Amino acid sequence: MIIRKLILICITALFVADAMAQNGDGNATSKQNDPKMQWWKDAKFGMFIHWGIYSVPSGKWGETTTYGEWIMHSAKIPRAEYGALAQKFNPTKFNADEWVKLAKDAGQKYIVITSKHHDGFAMFGSKADPYNIVDATPFKRDILKELADACRKQGMKLGFYYSQAQDWYHPGGAVSGNVEWDETHKGDMNKYIDEIAVPQVKEILSNYGDVAILWWDTPTNMTREMTIKLAELTKPYPNLITNNRLGAGMGGDLETPEQFVPATGFPGRNWEVCMTMNGHWGYNAYDDRWKSTTDLLQKLIDIVSKGGNFLLNVGPNQYGIIPEVCQQNLREMGDWLKVNDEAIYGTQASPFPYLSWGRATRKGQTLYLHVFNWPADGKLNVPFGNKVTKAYLLADRKNIFKVTPGNDKSVIQLPSYAPDKIASVVAVEFTGEPAVLPVPSQGAKVIAGPAAENANAASINDGDPKNRWQAAKGEKLATLEIDLGKPTAVQTLSMVEPWHPWDGRSQKIELQYLEGANWKSILKTETNGTGITTNFQAVTAQKFKVLIQNEKEAPALNELILFRAE
Repeated sequence: MIIRKLILICITALFVADAMAQNGDGNATSKQNDPKMQWWKDAKFGMFIHWGIYSVPSGKWGETTTYGEWIMHSAKIPRAEYGALAQKFNPTKFNADEWVKLAKDAGQKYIVITSKHHDGFAMFGSKADPYNIVDATPFKRDILKELADACRKQGMKLGFYYSQAQDWYHPGGAVSGNVEWDETHKGDMNKYIDEIAVPQVKEILSNYGDVAILWWDTPTNMTREMTIKLAELTKPYPNLITNNRLGAGMGGDLETPEQFVPATGFPGRNWEVCMTMNGHWGYNAYDDRWKSTTDLLQKLIDIVSKGGNFLLNVGPNQYGIIPEVCQQNLREMGDWLKVNDEAIYGTQASPFPYLSWGRATRKGQTLYLHVFNWPADGKLNVPFGNKVTKAYLLADRKNIFKVTPGNDKSVIQLPSYAPDKIASVVAVEFTGEPAVLPVPSQGAKVIAGPAAENANAASINDGDPKNRWQAAKGEKLATLEIDLGKPTAVQTLSMVEPWHPWDGRSQKIELQYLEGANWKSILKTETNGTGITTNFQAVTAQKFKVLIQNEKEAPALNELILFRAE
């Protein structure tokens, strides 16, 4: 028996090592030069679709109207009562060709749709379990098949989201918070993995043609053994892209910041922001907190300028209609991309650490300056000293702008008005590699106090937003003093925090600088737990201090950056 156990442990260890080798180092740090990632890195913009029987109540249960795709969990709806929603789900207005065309009109290059969300309902014909759109609804049609056919016809990449761990319907499925509200749901999670998750993942990978992406979600209670079983299913598909949410430290090809744009991106990693257009992933008829086209488009530009992709969600209603406001915003984004596509698709991240007036992308020897804030005097300061051979608007290539060179910057003389109300793109052709001044705070000496932990204070400005610094347990106020080594003109503070938007974390921040023997305040602000980037009147100083107040736990940061004035 002992020998058999040792053999089993060794085999398991080999499977783990092999699976982790496939997925980078086990911490979602896939190689950026992996050939299978090239189409995805060039694509930049995709459509996320959250759709299921949770669209039937349209966000309302009882008197509460704030629900979405989590309605079963949030309202603690019994299995039998929730499962009955399937009989009311008959989306006769669903048209896969129209959905794919909308994505193409928006300039999106791939689609990821929920094949099964946490409610356990499969949006495809599954032989593993009848709780699916073909067998349990009057609709009787396979959504994934119709969408796969439409994507092939229109040249669109298709991926599937699959909730591998959380399943509030099938006995044994994990539940966030481990709080059960229905005795009939209790069961063995290993059995759930073997009888529901494994066969259904096999189905979605083998029955719908070339699947581009498998998007795991919320690895609640996933053990190493469970994770390995699912990771093994992806081996026959060497070009399949997976994200970092499978579980047990398995890693994946993508990092997946959710509902926020990381202040620094994730340098050296493949990453993708997933975000809703209002406050819910699934359809909610009562949620009118719609983001504007300007906001969404500038988020896309911001993400691409940092080397990431944008997976923007739509939540169709119970009839199969994508809300009109979503369609309008997407088409307006597509109109901008038709003019400025060269500055988005296939580009590299910006060589500039930060630009107060907008963002930048690069393709070879051309910089694309996405100007959000048009200079009042028409003079655009570009902080690099390379020789500029030509500068012009992408929307008007014939009008060549005058460029005045300097030691560390070039000044481009622009027209007096902005040609685009959201983002005007100035193309700048140059020679050599961009000569850009370093971030003044990176690697600078940091002193944490008064009772904060200094052991890892250096990680606060090492350029890696995954490293975390936290004050000593029990502290509510911490300080970080940064010595830049010499007086430097600074005008922007940027911070990365370790939480998510839904964690309800916030920190009060005050930035000070040392003038003579006195510390003087520059700005006071409050974060939402994910980070913040804010400008202020330029200040020249050598020493700066950040005061961080957190009422819920010891103050914490992943990265603290001071950007120089332009």
